Amino acid sequence: MFNEVADLYDRVRPGYPDELFADLVDITGMDERSSVLEVGCGTGQATRSLAALGCSVTAIEPGRDMAALARQRLAVFPDVEVETSTFEEWDDRGARFDALVAASSWHWIDPSIGWRRAHDVLRPGGWMALLGNVVVRRPGEPEVYAETADLHERFCPGNPGWGHPPLEDEVRGTGGGWGLVDDPGGLFGPTLVRRYPTVQWFNGEGFADHLRSTSLYRRLDRDVREPLLDAIAERILTRMGDRASRRYLSVLRVGQRTAARPALDQPS
Repeated sequence: MFNEVADLYDRVRPGYPDELFADLVDITGMDERSSVLEVGCGTGQATRSLAALGCSVTAIEPGRDMAALARQRLAVFPDVEVETSTFEEWDDRGARFDALVAASSWHWIDPSIGWRRAHDVLRPGGWMALLGNVVVRRPGEPEVYAETADLHERFCPGNPGWGHPPLEDEVRGTGGGWGLVDDPGGLFGPTLVRRYPTVQWFNGEGFADHLRSTSLYRRLDRDVREPLLDAIAERILTRMGDRASRRYLSVLRVGQRTAARPALDQPS
């Protein structure tokens, strides 16, 4: 889905705050001796922060263009290797890792395979970390969806995905554990959750480009998507002074690998 807009994705999608990676280090004890497997690295946004910690990183990405751009962006890090593969089909060649990190990608993994595989490729005591960005809003703050609801309904009527992002305080009060993905059962221990407020600013054209990089808009037929996004850019220009924010809570979810598979998963 994102492979065809790899350059755009790299330019407009949000990264993750430094505080998140500092907490990841504090929780897991990761250092320059640690080995990290990153699942679904995209163009390498989170990978750069992991590599900057001094860790060795093996990053896997199924999109060929995305992986190629990640290799280009990460060439300055000698201990980073990018492999083109899905996680489900990836040949681990017997390698085991101290941590597995997935940044805005784990929901694409088949849960019947992913959690078990994550447990298997981690060393005893290894850590699983899911990173994500949740779009939120604050009361009284100008917000693009409120200004463009009529445009969404005109170009793509009845789409249940449209609507205001949730309020930031509401999101802070919910979403414990592993969030919206399937639960791993007993494969990983209790989950620590940390949240970090971040914001991106765009002009109208930039905001439209950002939406072009998201799955909700990528799924639209081009003949619907492009007129809609052009209209959104024009609306931001004329009603919002050509300045619009995209507010997030960046979320870190971390759990430690259990010592053994749960008894109910053992062969009979």
